[in-house]
Amino acid sequence: MHSFLPQEFIRQIRDGEQPPDEHLQHFIAGISDQSTSDAQIAAFAMAVFFNELSLPKRQVLTSAMRDSGNILHWPELKGPILDKHSTGGVGDNVSLILAPVIAACGGYVPMISGRGLGHTGGTLDKMEAIPGYNTVPDNPLFRKVVNRVGCAIIGQTVNLAPADKKIYAIRSATATVESISLITASILSKKLAAGLDGLMLDIKCGNGAVMSDLAHARKLAISLIETGNALGVKTSGLITAMDQPLASAAGNALEVSNALKFLSGEHCDSRLQQVVFGLCGKMLLQGQLATSSTTAHAKISQVLKNGQAAEVFSQMVNALGGPADLLHQPEKYLSSAPIIEDIPAPCSGTINAIDTREIGLAVIVLGGGRKKASDAIDSRVGFDRLLSLGDTVEKSQPIARIHAASRNNLEQARKMLLSAYKIGDAVEKTPTIIEISEA
Repeated sequence: MHSFLPQEFIRQIRDGEQPPDEHLQHFIAGISDQSTSDAQIAAFAMAVFFNELSLPKRQVLTSAMRDSGNILHWPELKGPILDKHSTGGVGDNVSLILAPVIAACGGYVPMISGRGLGHTGGTLDKMEAIPGYNTVPDNPLFRKVVNRVGCAIIGQTVNLAPADKKIYAIRSATATVESISLITASILSKKLAAGLDGLMLDIKCGNGAVMSDLAHARKLAISLIETGNALGVKTSGLITAMDQPLASAAGNALEVSNALKFLSGEHCDSRLQQVVFGLCGKMLLQGQLATSSTTAHAKISQVLKNGQAAEVFSQMVNALGGPADLLHQPEKYLSSAPIIEDIPAPCSGTINAIDTREIGLAVIVLGGGRKKASDAIDSRVGFDRLLSLGDTVEKSQPIARIHAASRNNLEQARKMLLSAYKIGDAVEKTPTIIEISEA
């Protein structure tokens, strides 16, 4: 092999050539030893954005990123090690419900989550709305919680796919988030480093998703599923609709509150329920914890009804430093914004389109998301009581409720929300689960 020149490697990709495997490995290794600069990572991301890597090269990139740090092994666990990943959307708090449901059904979920990227919310930011909750426990504590409780939702530890951590931050800052090659390697390097037996993917499709149309969502599904299976983890996925917020809340503490109501049986958004049951059902089959979709769904219903899933969530929160009675007194712990107001509908009719991305951006304007990686997040702000596609509304009836830290941000975000909702004639709705993708 010629001596490796990063600029030559970047030029190759920029010009549409597929680089040699060892060059990809060398470039990723350079992120760990700091011989690859931030400028070169940004140029690499942009080159790949315009010239996607082939499926075999994505596998090389993914395994190089996975191998940039520690790989977890779980010899002590007495059940299947399962996880799920969503490609991101608005009001997507599925992970907070899914992890405890799977644990209550006998699986183990060591969930390594990410922060919000672009207009999409991040599971980690949601968990950090819970006071005291430690999203970066050391490895012994992480293992102990997974072993004892059955699940732990944490952030990427320093030694887990550290090359991805660096690339992820740079992608967010350089408008290169939507590359299928980079999304594939980013998601799977973290998940494969977690030592999983099975992985379920929730590939979002619609105006609030990274992949806005079905053709791109299918391409991403194939890329993720083929790469995951080629690298030794049973991987399958659902393509689900993100043409409106999934839950009726968007914003960190508000989505935690929404998930707690779901777990406790107090309130359950129907589309959120469909996605939770769809993903959990497949995961129970993957882990051989159920023999059919029917038995899987019966198990999921049971652990939600009898409070086992809620109890697992409580134990996880407490084991990672959060309050023991969060489930019973959420309002005591989840901070609320100083200004909370209804947003009245400007006219009567049926909600026939929602610009979901705009709602995600409105949450950022309120301070509930990041414009750059280093930004602090205000977990109190966002929207709840969001109406859904197909809902009929009278003029002046609220279409949502806004939670804001300041009057100035409130006005701007209110305008964005009103422009996101289109009210007119009735419309045919997209099914929540569009299709199932399997290898």
